[in-house]
Amino acid sequence: MKILGIIPSRYGSSRFPGKPLVKIGSKTMIHRVYEQAAKAFENVVVATDDSRIFDEVVSFGGSAVLTSANHQSGTDRCAEALEKFSQQVGIKFHAAVNIQGDEPFIKPEQLKTVAALFDNPSTEIATLVKPIKDTETLFNENVVKVVLDNAGGAIYFSRSPIPFMRGVEKNKWLEHNEFYHHIGVYAYRCDILKKITKLPQGNLELCEKLEQNRWLENGYKIKVCKTDFAGMGVDTPDDLEKILKTMNLD
Repeated sequence: MKILGIIPSRYGSSRFPGKPLVKIGSKTMIHRVYEQAAKAFENVVVATDDSRIFDEVVSFGGSAVLTSANHQSGTDRCAEALEKFSQQVGIKFHAAVNIQGDEPFIKPEQLKTVAALFDNPSTEIATLVKPIKDTETLFNENVVKVVLDNAGGAIYFSRSPIPFMRGVEKNKWLEHNEFYHHIGVYAYRCDILKKITKLPQGNLELCEKLEQNRWLENGYKIKVCKTDFAGMGVDTPDDLEKILKTMNLD
């Protein structure tokens, strides 16, 4: 089964412009993300709309494709990159893994875990979750939560803590139920990726500002696997400073 790791990467960012090219130790952020992804997959490509990022990837020996600047989401960028890269290398891929471009220390084991869900031919879309262990995370609206069905599929994603624990004090919710933090690594069967990018935005997506609810709203299934590692995403310069203080980097 052929898996393509795709790293969507934009130069523009309201909170951290030029983030993919910032140095983390001796390497740029996009270089570190690429290295981690390459430990999991034989084929990895950066999908970017910026020539500076494209040139950086090529300079360290990586693969990159230039994509449209008009995509609304990383998923849309992945779909274009999949088509272009498949044509370039002459490979028909079974599934594509969307790897966040601001996760320089993502674990290859996580990527392999989500890709392995496609060993089941019925898997359409796959993602990761981590059990929530503290109340602050549970009630943080910037942390996306998800509820699962008995077969390990996602039912709904929300910025609110779900499910609501009626009759239980909020500081005791974690004692009565297991809650899950969504880890933003997506994988798609390639034919499904092409279909979901053609869907119009739905009400649930617009309410929560979470594109995965569009897929659920239209009847697509999202298989979920649990992980114990949440990752260290870099959204702001302050996030980067915290990482640099805690890690010994080359």
